[in-house]
Amino acid sequence: MKPVFGSVPLLLYFVKSCRASGADIALDAKATLLHRIDSLNLLIYTCLLTLTVLTIWVFKHRRVSWLHETGLAVIYGLIVGAIIRYAGSTNQVTYLDAHPEPNAKYNLSVPPDIVRFHFPDKIQISSGEIPVPNKTYAYSFRGEIVNLEQNEIDLKATFDPEIFFNIILPPIIFHAGYCLKRKYFFRNLGAILTFAMVGTALSALVIGSLMYGCVQLMPASLAASFTFLDTLYFGALISPTDPLTVLAIFSQLKVDVNLYAMIFGESVLNDAVALVLSGAIQNYEKRYSTDGGFEITAFLAAIGDFIGIFSLSLLVGAFIGCLTALMTKFTHVRDWPLLESALFVLMSYAAFLIAEVCELTGVVAVLFCGICQAHYTYNNLSSDSRNRTKQLFELLNFLAENFIFTYIGVSMFTFPKHHFDPWFIIAGFLTSTLGRAINIYPLSFLLNLGRKPPIPMNFQHMLFFSGLRGAMSFALAIRNTVSEARQAMLTTTSLIVIATVVLQGGAASHALAYLRIPTGQGQNDESEALPYRDVRSLYQATDTGRPDTPRGSGDGGGEKARLARLWGAIDSKLLKPLLTHARPPLTETLPAFLRPLARLLTTTRQYTQGDNGLRRTDSDSDLCIDEPQPVPTTIDPQQLWPGLVDTRISVEGITGSNI
Repeated sequence: MKPVFGSVPLLLYFVKSCRASGADIALDAKATLLHRIDSLNLLIYTCLLTLTVLTIWVFKHRRVSWLHETGLAVIYGLIVGAIIRYAGSTNQVTYLDAHPEPNAKYNLSVPPDIVRFHFPDKIQISSGEIPVPNKTYAYSFRGEIVNLEQNEIDLKATFDPEIFFNIILPPIIFHAGYCLKRKYFFRNLGAILTFAMVGTALSALVIGSLMYGCVQLMPASLAASFTFLDTLYFGALISPTDPLTVLAIFSQLKVDVNLYAMIFGESVLNDAVALVLSGAIQNYEKRYSTDGGFEITAFLAAIGDFIGIFSLSLLVGAFIGCLTALMTKFTHVRDWPLLESALFVLMSYAAFLIAEVCELTGVVAVLFCGICQAHYTYNNLSSDSRNRTKQLFELLNFLAENFIFTYIGVSMFTFPKHHFDPWFIIAGFLTSTLGRAINIYPLSFLLNLGRKPPIPMNFQHMLFFSGLRGAMSFALAIRNTVSEARQAMLTTTSLIVIATVVLQGGAASHALAYLRIPTGQGQNDESEALPYRDVRSLYQATDTGRPDTPRGSGDGGGEKARLARLWGAIDSKLLKPLLTHARPPLTETLPAFLRPLARLLTTTRQYTQGDNGLRRTDSDSDLCIDEPQPVPTTIDPQQLWPGLVDTRISVEGITGSNI
């Protein structure tokens, strides 16, 4: 009896079916294994952050100040990275050698983005050839392979550098702008801009020049891989500071608020400046430098790129912040706080993405978007949205900062692109220290020529000591590690970050004591100063003096800088009435011929609320997560109004929200 389909075709049919089924099972097993490795990798970082949080609680409970949370994260990361690196794994990475076709057209210096691997459409077996589906697999460019025996956990423990720029850095930078203490920031605006912009550029130039001279004295193999633009790029990426550890100690010890404002303000701005500066250096190299020589036209064009990109990025961030303020002012989205908070977060992140899409700098855009959101949009939000956004970005900032420092420690052992050169590392430490000194001391001398009161020498020493390196330096260094020069930069940058965070951060309280900087007297949190604004104005009106004026209260003898006063006038009479419900309304401040437009842009709430309607919400104290405890205060009426009976007015529990 003959089979219905014939014995040979039926056998081939079952062979093909079994092979197809076996291939699917193998692919499913591979996908499951990769999923487990991804989960294990994320679990490792989750456990590290959990351990860091618990250790922070123990340190706070025991009042341990010699090691900060970021230093803990780095140390834990180093330990886990060493375990991953040397514990070994049975899951080795499979690889297949592939060679380009002789007639293939591609750039030898830049690897292709995707490699397509074509499987044959027939499989040879003993009984003949069996046709199989023709499949093509695409492999994305990851970088140069250093160690073929690297296991999959090593690879998975290394994140794509773009994750840092597109996901982790934006909430850190936005939080810095959203919680910026604007009052003392503008009071010290001249010093902050000088240190952040002029000082960062000067530091990058000094470090780059000295490193280039040091590299020429090193072995020829390393010296040949460095150009002056490479060392200048290293100077730009190592110049930004991240004094998170020092500022946390300042907050605990209540150091002078103006010293706090200068250190924090400089660190906020020099991240953005360093990012734009490094981009300008790369543009110079990409567009103009062909033989490595200096071209004056190209140099001026690079300066133009720096100014233009920074300014346009600033405008993009400010525009999105103001647009969000208008949307929250003229709509009733505040009636649904969840939607309001979602709109706030999405618009803020859009500022970063718009700048990146337009080939600008998203870090600058999201920083100034955060400042505008805090200054304008915050006043239009409902109370639920205010609390939610403050706490959300504080949480994201905490997790992102500690994740980056944990990853720095882990990557010292798992990242395959490190290049340890002791001479380059030593030169990096020395030149970065000298660059920080060039940033602080000469510029402080120039500032003190016109600053009343001047920046005292112990403050200058503390500014120099606060030059810790952190997230921005590491993110810039890890973004490109193709060449040997960039790999040496990454290794040196990682070691500098670890050393400064652990050693300098742990010694911050001892540095304050050694430099005899008073603690427990200054008000590092603006919310402590704001409730007494009206009382202080009465002191000034009666010429009785201001005994509570902090030392070194900024530029211009304790008054706001001229630029800040000019901006304050424009802000209070035009921008705040336009973007918030603040008074006076635009109908009172704009010229008569613009009265119809002013009525259109003024809400009913602005007409109906009192003159002080916004004072309860428009204060920098509302931007601080840690609200101050009520402080009993006694005011002597005889000092305010001489001739009254000797009576004391006791005011208890004054806060920025009920004054």
